[in-house]
Amino acid sequence: MLTDISDCEVSLSDKAALDEWNSVILGVLSHAQSTGQHLTRLLSLAPDYAMGHAIKGLSCLMLGRREMVHVARDALKETKRCLSLGGATERERLWCASLADWLHGKPSQSIARMEAAMRLNPADTISMKLSHGIRFMLGDSHGMLRSVESVISAHGSAHPLYGYALGCHAFALEENGRYDKAERVGLRGLEFASDDAWGLHAVAHVYDMTHMTEQGISLIDSNLEAWGHCNNFRFHVWWHKALLHLDQGDISTVLDLYDAKVRDEKTDDYRDFSNASSLLMRLEIEGINVGNRWAELADLAEKRTDDGCLTFADMHYMLALIGEQRPDAAARLNARVAYDARNNDEAACIMKSPGVATCEGLVAFGGANYATAFSHLRSAQTNFKAMGGSHAQRDIFERLTIEAGLRAGRLAETETLLRARTLLRGGHEDSFAASRMSQISKLRSFSAASTAAN
Repeated sequence: MLTDISDCEVSLSDKAALDEWNSVILGVLSHAQSTGQHLTRLLSLAPDYAMGHAIKGLSCLMLGRREMVHVARDALKETKRCLSLGGATERERLWCASLADWLHGKPSQSIARMEAAMRLNPADTISMKLSHGIRFMLGDSHGMLRSVESVISAHGSAHPLYGYALGCHAFALEENGRYDKAERVGLRGLEFASDDAWGLHAVAHVYDMTHMTEQGISLIDSNLEAWGHCNNFRFHVWWHKALLHLDQGDISTVLDLYDAKVRDEKTDDYRDFSNASSLLMRLEIEGINVGNRWAELADLAEKRTDDGCLTFADMHYMLALIGEQRPDAAARLNARVAYDARNNDEAACIMKSPGVATCEGLVAFGGANYATAFSHLRSAQTNFKAMGGSHAQRDIFERLTIEAGLRAGRLAETETLLRARTLLRGGHEDSFAASRMSQISKLRSFSAASTAAN
């Protein structure tokens, strides 16, 4: 029986098909633009390869768009047809079951199938990457770290995918606040996989979280090979660069990056959308006039008010609707989130908490009802992590909670949130925290002076 690049047995019998499967694995790990082309060729050469259909379906679900669910269901039908022919390996059957579980509203069980595949062969990098990716979407940072560390010893320096495994390890370390080790592991990974955008971005996260802006900008600028080849993930790397410049107060560069890089292609992929809407909202709460940039995002968001695939995506659609001041569309999205939260699957649990309160808070913030906004956002804040994404991505909701608290005059509670946010960042105070702590100090001084005068 043939084995793939991770030394895992495959039911493929054609060497050309195996080459394409190995290219799919490398493409997924490196976020390459060419991955879809390799998958198409694989399924042309081996239409009965169940794992090829499974990765197609799982990739569609990771896109977080309602119309892609139908494509994933078609892929599941193909996996069942392929499995009925016999000859599939246990790993291949686990992947097909993983797709079925997610489509049945149980992404946590989908992860369990990937973990079972990893136990069959701890050197199975692509199963580790899929578990890592689904956990990321569920905000399971502790699980990400446990998962990677359970197999990292099987990825020695001789393993052909060693660098990519280190990239996943680095990101999991960063999301668990282990910044020094994350930096070391991520940079080490790039020595073995110079095209590992995920590993590069893990180190960029470290520099963002620890207020090392110059190091972050230099890292991105000097490692184009790591992310220049990417699919739309390259927009996310540009987003990171924009955040670092924003932390430095370099607004003109941020706006240039938004126009020329972050939003160069006006896609409605929720990941691209979240880059854009969260960046504009960061600028808005700093008092920056972003011109008409909200309009195209709000147009897309209006078309997504009934989507409901991911709480994370819905909250970013809401950012655009309040940014562009479209209260009717915001009300529709808010009502749909509340309706979806009544269901019983795993997605509905996240929609219920933190989705409902976050959505209510954002609507109130958009209407300048800051006390109400703070009340809702503060109640959701302890569970923001459940909506998925990274600390850096969810930070826009932390910032809005803090901003609402300031504008509502809830200074003590806001200060507590700011201190907790800085603690999460290893005690490193970024420019946002510094400016808000300064505002709190000034407001207290003004209040004290007013009291003394009376």
